[in-house]
Amino acid sequence: MPMLEQPPLIMLLVLALFLMIFIVIRVVLAGLLAHNHRTGRLHYRQKQGWIGTLEALLVRQERLYRHLSDLLESVRAPLAPLSFAALSMVLGIVCCVIGLLLFQSAKGTLMLAAIGGLMPYTIIRMALLQHQIQVRIDFLPSVELFYQSYLVTGERHIRYALQRTIEERRLSARMQPVFDQLYRNLSVRGDDETSLRIFAGALGHVWGEYFVNLLRVSLMEGSSISDGLRELLTDMRRSRRANEQERNKLLEIRIANFTPVLFLILFVGLNVHYSPKNAYHYYLVDPKGRDLILNAIVLIFGSFLMGIWLSRRKM
Repeated sequence: MPMLEQPPLIMLLVLALFLMIFIVIRVVLAGLLAHNHRTGRLHYRQKQGWIGTLEALLVRQERLYRHLSDLLESVRAPLAPLSFAALSMVLGIVCCVIGLLLFQSAKGTLMLAAIGGLMPYTIIRMALLQHQIQVRIDFLPSVELFYQSYLVTGERHIRYALQRTIEERRLSARMQPVFDQLYRNLSVRGDDETSLRIFAGALGHVWGEYFVNLLRVSLMEGSSISDGLRELLTDMRRSRRANEQERNKLLEIRIANFTPVLFLILFVGLNVHYSPKNAYHYYLVDPKGRDLILNAIVLIFGSFLMGIWLSRRKM
């Protein structure tokens, strides 16, 4: 018997499977982030065999590998770029199979495969955006504390000033792990440019870039940056009101991201409530109805990507 003529239970099971995959991936990523935040340890794993071969292939794509590595470390995710890429590939394959069973068309198969493959990246991006919005509020007091420590330590020892700022435990709960990560990377990684790039990615705004540039100058040339820090603090205090307006715009963008989801649930829910049989026929059995649902899913996913892009520009 063809797929489209089977009982509604089969179609509902397929939909439930798709939703379950999304929820499981989100919960797993959130759990991994929380675990990494609690432990805060550095891990080293020796890669051998085919795993090492795959990672070598990924490393050859220098820009992609560096982007994934910086992104994952900015949100302190306990995932290597290879693991993240493998997770995205597996989700893409699973959603490809779901699209083939549910829509039985090349369009549906490819669209769902693309959504599944990009889903982990989208979730990580949204988590990073949420983190950037939170730490932006506490950035000014954190720079003030660092400036005080910098003056006390003689205006030339960035690492010592960072260590003193962290050990005083006067930073906010959101900024403490960010500065702690920067100090740990500068002390252990041995690559100051990468450490500063990860720190800038965790902050995600213009003032953070200015602060990182000052740190870069001091680390490379060993010169005093007290004047630059003082000017940065003065400019940030003057722009507090503008920052508040920008945060309101970011909130509006985030609210607008969820509006299509609410409208889809509202319209489909009303149709299912008043006429379940007709709703099942037109949304699942009729090819045009399934195509309509597919287009809605693609547009909703696209709205999330557009919201992330607009939020980055507003930062």
